[in-house]
Amino acid sequence: MIIPDIREEFNGKVAVVTGGGSGIGRAIAQRYAAAGGKVVVVGRREEPLVETVRLITEAGGAANYISCDVRDAQGLAEAINGVVEREGRIDALVNNAAGNFIANGEDLSPNGWKAVIDIVLNGTFFATHAAAQHMLAAGTGSILNVIATYAWHGHPGTVHSAAAKGGIVAMTRTLAVEWAARGVRVNCIAPGPTETEGASAALWGNETARAKVLDGVPAGRFASPAEIAESASYLLSPRADYVTGEVMVVDGGQWLGKSVYTKEETKA
Repeated sequence: MIIPDIREEFNGKVAVVTGGGSGIGRAIAQRYAAAGGKVVVVGRREEPLVETVRLITEAGGAANYISCDVRDAQGLAEAINGVVEREGRIDALVNNAAGNFIANGEDLSPNGWKAVIDIVLNGTFFATHAAAQHMLAAGTGSILNVIATYAWHGHPGTVHSAAAKGGIVAMTRTLAVEWAARGVRVNCIAPGPTETEGASAALWGNETARAKVLDGVPAGRFASPAEIAESASYLLSPRADYVTGEVMVVDGGQWLGKSVYTKEETKA
């Protein structure tokens, strides 16, 4: 197989990115467009979607947006069907839409649990199901689900989100096995602490919490959204055509925890 120049590897291809109005979703959309692809960003709030489209188009890329709630299965299917009708194809789907807040298990309300499960797990399945109808018919496609490492190592205050993202891992691996022979790949990317407005407010909203999180990252810093987008680009691209059912961790070594030490610490 001939691998195209990575600056042009998405030429003529179309991607839908949920939660594409900010943070990691926006960065992935920008990276896909920078390599020649057309991106349609999806989210509930129109203003940040418009801003993503503006940033991409001003950089010479092609982008559009659709205001849609990923919890609405029918509305989401209609949105994705509309993309295929207009563009003639859908080559990639990035499930990045998420909702999160810190709450200890004993304090989490049923509505709080349901809200996160509906957005993260159900929304991911709804978008995947809608896009897969077209990808399977075409015999090609790449689906990427954005999760988090606490889906398997646990993190206090995230039982709702961890359960949802753990479910996505199981869904990813199951569908990867079902669809591999039909040309559709399904993978996950698990970012570590990343400098985004949403995560900063929801997960480390003060300097004490931020310092504690950073102390657990062997790389000694937070990721930038662009760094996560670069790894996502690989998984979406022809360079990863033999990769499916995988969970790529991009976290500066955080999930390895205390099994990783600095040179100075080993002298203690």
